[in-house]
Amino acid sequence: MAEALGLAEVRILPTGTPPHRGRPHAPAIDRLAMAALAISGNPRLRLDEHEVHKIEPCYMVDTLAALRAELGEAQPIVLFLGADAFAGLSGWHQWRRLFALCHIAVAERPGCDLASAMPAALASACAHRLTVEPSDLAAGAAGQVFRHTITQLDISASRIRELVGTGHSARYLLPDAVLDHIERQRLYR
Repeated sequence: MAEALGLAEVRILPTGTPPHRGRPHAPAIDRLAMAALAISGNPRLRLDEHEVHKIEPCYMVDTLAALRAELGEAQPIVLFLGADAFAGLSGWHQWRRLFALCHIAVAERPGCDLASAMPAALASACAHRLTVEPSDLAAGAAGQVFRHTITQLDISASRIRELVGTGHSARYLLPDAVLDHIERQRLYR
């Protein structure tokens, strides 16, 4: 996605306390360590600790408002989401404010029918925002929804947690350094 959009930097934001599910199993220090290991060697990726240490529920709108305050009103900000997460956007806290804070880049797997997956409120809010042109995002700081088809990989965080938790191998689904950290810290319980 960063290549398609020509982005110089992508921030990786491990969550603190997600509002839609229980606290993450792994402590913040380990989630930060695993994220750092996963992105090491890629100068485009930067670890961001905006959320990871928070105890209260972390809402993306608050994180983006903090980033907007840090980066200024003119700097484009792009939130990457998978098509499944994007289809559920209208269930997020203050979701309509996101369009004033950032662009959204939606990663669609081949065969994805995003139009039919979006609830009516989201489809209405996005009707004039949808684009497949990367240059549209450079024209403003926020407000566009960029759709981009990606190579389909059958990888999900839920599946990785399930494999690791049941003692099965997640090799090739995560970098070896991350798997080694999970083993050393015994995060598979």
